[in-house]
Amino acid sequence: MAAPRAQDTGLPPEVRRIAVVVVVGAIMSILDTTIVNVALETLSRELDAPLSTIQWVATGYLLALSAVIPLTGWAAERVGARRVWMGAVSAFVVTSALCGIAWSAESLIVFRVFQGLAGGMIMPVGMITLAQAAGPQRMGRVMSVVGLPMLLAPVLGPVLGGLLVEHLSWRWIFFVNLPVGLVGLVLAARLLPHERAVGRGVPGAVPRLDVVGLALLSPGVAALVFGLSEFGTRGSLTPVVVWLPVLLGVAAIVAFVLHALRIDFALVEVRLFASRGFAAAGATVFLVGAGLFGSMLLLPLYYQVARGEAPFDAGLLVAPQGIGAAIGMNVGGRLTDRIGAGRVVLGGLALLTLGTLVFAFVAADTPYWLLTLGLVVRGIGLGATMMPAMAGAYATLQREAIPRATPMLNVVQRVGGALGTAILTVVLENQIESQVGGAAPGAGGAGAVPPAARERAAEPLAAAFAHTYWWALAIGALAALPALVLAREEGRARAARDESSADRPETGAVVAA
Repeated sequence: MAAPRAQDTGLPPEVRRIAVVVVVGAIMSILDTTIVNVALETLSRELDAPLSTIQWVATGYLLALSAVIPLTGWAAERVGARRVWMGAVSAFVVTSALCGIAWSAESLIVFRVFQGLAGGMIMPVGMITLAQAAGPQRMGRVMSVVGLPMLLAPVLGPVLGGLLVEHLSWRWIFFVNLPVGLVGLVLAARLLPHERAVGRGVPGAVPRLDVVGLALLSPGVAALVFGLSEFGTRGSLTPVVVWLPVLLGVAAIVAFVLHALRIDFALVEVRLFASRGFAAAGATVFLVGAGLFGSMLLLPLYYQVARGEAPFDAGLLVAPQGIGAAIGMNVGGRLTDRIGAGRVVLGGLALLTLGTLVFAFVAADTPYWLLTLGLVVRGIGLGATMMPAMAGAYATLQREAIPRATPMLNVVQRVGGALGTAILTVVLENQIESQVGGAAPGAGGAGAVPPAARERAAEPLAAAFAHTYWWALAIGALAALPALVLAREEGRARAARDESSADRPETGAVVAA
């Protein structure tokens, strides 16, 4: 009896082995979404291209990443998660090398698009493999492992990118993927299971690709993410480059939903949202994603713009949030498997709110120790919120529904992140214009601003950031509503299981008599 108890308190060896491989891939694909941001100015200078062109190095990667995610469920069922994962990582390594040897801005943008097409599959396919291997009873611990790079990448990406650009070359922000990817491929060849992902089709049959769904959902998600990103950049809905992609994206996604409800095997399974537990978990993932990625834009900017810190120093000052996230995910993952995701998410949101309140009242002279404490508390809250919410969604699924549900959860999180970033960027820009009367001093490089000018603007700038953080708090408050529904649905399911298990011994006694 000792062996089962040991397994109940941790992950089985086969699941731990898969988790190691998945984390290696996730580190590469997610880190590349943030590591490039600190190098954009350097890329603009060395490749002799304006920032309006070079920003497509980041935007092109993000759009390609978003567009390919819906395809991953079908691919895992069609050729097997192991083959898809190894193929995606191999392509990611090759395209990373091409990015590193790019000779112009145009060539780098093209290679980044191909890198995004490869990177978009790595994380969802890894999650499919882990979720099917672990089962719903261990999803809290599994998602706490997978979520580590997801929450640490926005913190560590700028720090690592700054180090590589400052001490080596911008090319090394891409070359660094080569050894990591090769290690991941060696591990995958030895540790990942060979069988195809188990889907809803006939066992042994080749799943059919939903071509119409792919033609609607992938471009729709990419257009929506692009439009929201442009909204954040331009600060207005009136430019055609903002409202037209958003309108087309929403229309394509709505058309996909109507199409998916009419066929048996859609590209992603939207019928799962008929379950209140899954719908509540999905809504929580969406809103927490909006708050997470939106506020991660604000943190380093506050240190650079309002406090005059260099980019690398700003990255280090944000790092305590990563420490808190690691703690929160470890504790939150174990609690999720014991008491349910809903209760853990509510506790995490409370901590997230407490940590964010420090920044909602931030000033130009707020002590760094207080900001650091707030970041640690925020990190614990994020760790106990994002991945338990995803674990709650998986816990509601049958094993065969996982391949088609996983891309949907990733799309929901990515769109939420783009929306949160766009909203908080616009709010911050409007507040800076209102408080300071123009663009943020130091936004393009705090070190270039005369100390006297920065000192005069520091307090109004800090007030602009404080106001924007109240919006981040509002997003967190909204996330509490679906989290309450999730906790209630989990409580009902737990009560039903307890009632069923209580009835079984009595039935057995009657039969025995």
